Amino acid sequence: MLKTLRLSFTLRNTYRVNGILYAIKQIPLLKRIIPPSVYQIHGFKIFANILSVIWEVVTIFLGKLLYFLLMILGVGNLYHLPVGTESQAFLHLLFFLSIAGMVINTYMFNPTKDKYYAMILLGMNAREYTLVNYFYAILKVLAGFTLCGFLFGSPRGCSLWQCLLIPFFVAGLKLMTAAYALWDYEKKKTVRNENSLTKYMWGIVAVCLAMAYGLPAFAILVPETVVTGIMCLSAIFGILSLHKILTFRDYRLMYKEMLTSIPLSGIQVDGKVTAKIQQEQSLKNISADQTITSNRKGFEYLNELFIKRHRKILWRSARRLALLATVLTAGCLAAFRFIPELRTGVNGKLMTSLPYFVIVMYFINRGTGFTSALFINCDHSLLTYSFYKQPKFILKLFQIRLREIIKVNLLPAAVIGMGLVILLYASGGTKTPLDYAVLLVSIICMSIFFSVHYLTLYYLLQPYNAGTEIKSGTYQVILTLTYLASYVMIYLKLPILLFGIMTIVFCILYSIGASILVYRFAPKTFRIRL
Repeated sequence: MLKTLRLSFTLRNTYRVNGILYAIKQIPLLKRIIPPSVYQIHGFKIFANILSVIWEVVTIFLGKLLYFLLMILGVGNLYHLPVGTESQAFLHLLFFLSIAGMVINTYMFNPTKDKYYAMILLGMNAREYTLVNYFYAILKVLAGFTLCGFLFGSPRGCSLWQCLLIPFFVAGLKLMTAAYALWDYEKKKTVRNENSLTKYMWGIVAVCLAMAYGLPAFAILVPETVVTGIMCLSAIFGILSLHKILTFRDYRLMYKEMLTSIPLSGIQVDGKVTAKIQQEQSLKNISADQTITSNRKGFEYLNELFIKRHRKILWRSARRLALLATVLTAGCLAAFRFIPELRTGVNGKLMTSLPYFVIVMYFINRGTGFTSALFINCDHSLLTYSFYKQPKFILKLFQIRLREIIKVNLLPAAVIGMGLVILLYASGGTKTPLDYAVLLVSIICMSIFFSVHYLTLYYLLQPYNAGTEIKSGTYQVILTLTYLASYVMIYLKLPILLFGIMTIVFCILYSIGASILVYRFAPKTFRIRL
């Protein structure tokens, strides 16, 4: 077991070090200074190893700290709940978010590169490798949630034993999920994959998020005794689940099926198998209707065919989001009718919380999915032709694609904007009628901004290589900064008129600037990465 743990650490550290060195080489200011032989320089490798070890230690606590600060405390502070319910609200949010996390991340069924290298390529004992690494991940969960439980739970009135119970509750959920997935594999031979959740799983996640964040908005919290009781049961059943995890015998067969049937970024076997697998997966979402055609010419013809064939992945989610926004609006109107006192609170929030919807538009925007599909099923091949990279053609196609992604994102954005206008009016209205128009237009402008932003990043940084892997550290850093900037907006309180006008002006200026940058620099940057 100890030998397996040491080998797995060595393997994980090797490709992590190479990844760090590659990321350093992608930094614009250092790209020309650092030589191509950086992977052979002993000093750089020592530096990367130090960073790797630091990162391993940091991941034990940093992710959990950010989770508590952003997902629980950050959002929890937005609610105006009765005094004395701090511990109840804290446990309420933690309870539902942990159930959602149980579905999304069990650690055992995450198809990562180290598992592929170890069990498929190197032939390590699958059972030993799985158990060693899985229990190491569970120990990190216990350590991280123990610290965060005491650090954030105690100041909010949670008792000592409740704080101590938190890590065992979270670990118990993950153990139960893993045990159930193993049992399900034995019965149905269905392999769970955290990178490809089923509609049923996404439904559970959506319900949990709605319960976590929706109920407190109406001053409804799950009783503290109920939450703590379920937490105790989770810890007990988690311990009982260890029996299935320890006695399961088909780890090699299960992982072989999981790891050889999906794309794993960064793994190259027999040439370009990663690209081939990823394209095969993508083809499942493309219409095979042979009657799809277009009467347009040039790039308009190419774009229309792409949109029609990818309608499933582009428009399906947009329609669902629009439907969800409609249902939520209708639900709020019904709540106004049966609970009239809610109107005042909702009206006050709508008048000052328009910045909050920046993060909403960030999450519903389909920009990254659109650009990924563009590269895999279109640009991946066309970028090998020189005419495709001429400035006038790049700008033309950029404008056509921007128009299309704006149309896709506009559907849910317009429904959300109209819903907010209706709720503002139904909750008491505003003294400034212009607020209604600004509210609607600013929501649409937020959607347009993210559409422009993601497509501009795609053209200026083009992060994919021939194997359809993201190889741009700068691209990933900017995506992270985009999220952080959007999240910070949650805490900004500004009147609708002021923030709305600022949003509209910023969107217009950003769109103009993006078009200029794409025209000037994309002919050099819009290429397949090595």
